[in-house]
Amino acid sequence: MKRCYHRKLIRDKIPQIIETNGGQYETRVMKKEEFEKELKKKLLEEAKEFVQASPDKLESELADVLEVMKSLCSHFKIKFNQVEKQQIKKRQKRGGFKKRLFLIWSSQPAGK
Repeated sequence: MKRCYHRKLIRDKIPQIIETNGGQYETRVMKKEEFEKELKKKLLEEAKEFVQASPDKLESELADVLEVMKSLCSHFKIKFNQVEKQQIKKRQKRGGFKKRLFLIWSSQPAGK
């Protein structure tokens, strides 16, 4: 049997899918600190996949990003609607991205 080492956070039903396809696997349950680290890594992984996705895959990749975001909220006991409220607050204060503005230079440092 050939083994493919992944060493990463996976979705809950992946072992079941592997078994259904006649495969074998090994998993373990992570401790809290490791899980936090792996969730953050997963967010970056999914964001990179979105950036590299073809137009027909964008919706699916955004769904993956959203799943990780909701898992992060759950883990850190942050209500997702509170994140949405923060998003609205920031949009009201600083705007969104509808105008597609690209800042070439300013007399102030970044983020000010």
